[in-house]
This record gives sequence, C-alpha cells and structure tokens, in this order.
Amino acid sequence: MTPTTHRIGKIERSTNETQIQLELNLDGTGRCDVQTGIGFFDHMLELFAKHGLFDLTLRAKGDLHVDQHHTVEDVGICLGQAILEAVGDKRGIHRYGHFTLPMDESLVTTAVDLAGRYGFVFHVKFPHATIGQFDSELVEHFWHSLASRSQCNFHAILHHGSNGHHISEAVFKSAARSFRQAVSFDPRQTGIPSTKGLLT
Repeated sequence: MTPTTHRIGKIERSTNETQIQLELNLDGTGRCDVQTGIGFFDHMLELFAKHGLFDLTLRAKGDLHVDQHHTVEDVGICLGQAILEAVGDKRGIHRYGHFTLPMDESLVTTAVDLAGRYGFVFHVKFPHATIGQFDSELVEHFWHSLASRSQCNFHAILHHGSNGHHISEAVFKSAARSFRQAVSFDPRQTGIPSTKGLLT
C-alpha cells in the first residue's frame, strides 16, 4: 500500500502562554521552516524534520520572558496532535519504529509504537542543567508532550554520552528515524496492523 495523497496535520493552538501554528507533512522531503524564538530548539526541530523526511512549518510565540517551558511544551503538544491527525487510521503503516543512532561520543536508541495508547520511558540523563541557554530537562518534557498527544509509546535510552548537545541531537535524530519508520507504508500490510482491527 502506498499513499495517494500527502498525509498532513494542521494544528493551531492559542493560550495565554503561547500562540502556535503548525503544519506537518509525513510524506515530505525534510523541508523545515520553524520559528520558536529559541535557537537551540529550532535546531532540534530541523533535525527531526530532516531525518524523518517530514515537511514542518511552525510559528510559535510564547512567554519567553517567563522561561522556555511553555513554548517547548506546547510545540510538543501541537506536533503530537499533528502526527495523530496526519497518520489517520494507520492502515497499511509499519506502526513500529526503532533506531540506534551514534552522535560522536553519544549513543541513543529510541523506539516508537503508534498504538493509540500513551506510554513513555525516558532513560536519558544530561551532564549539565543547560545546553547553552536551553534548559536540558525540556528535552524530556518535549517528548513527553509529543508522545501523550500522538497517543504513542515512546522509549528513549542513552547508552553513553558526555556532551549535552550531542545527547540531545542524538535523541531528536533517532526519534525522527523511528517515527519515519513507524509512519511509512509496509507493502505487505494491507490493513490496520493490529489483531484488534484498530489502533486507537
């Protein structure tokens, strides 16, 4: 089974803390146009789009005078919702994806199941509280937000690593590859990849 049209999710979210417009194309080429006001976070999202071959357009305005937390969290919420919307009933997809990715001295494995159920395990520790001006604990919080709203199982394991930037980059790149595999079409899978007959 192959897609006849691009699978696209469009999400708008407006709160007292953030205003977000996001569009995700699962069947893209890795084109990325993101502006969150957080340079390091933009870089991580660009890695996710590039290595997932997803087209991602994002405009986020948040209360950065408070801190980065709300912006990162709400982008994770919106990206998770966009994945869920774009993947549809999941007919014909692989459903599962996993990837072990080296990034210099760091090695990270991620695994994804688009099960329609939320599950989250994040065994990744950062050596310092910040990566430049970015709060390193927000990496976990982003993926937690994305997993809960995309209704997937998401696992991340850091095997080894000592540089916070490299660790974060490995997580985002590995996750991109895992999601790319999970949402891709399996030519042998004609229906929904579940004995229940649905993934929700």
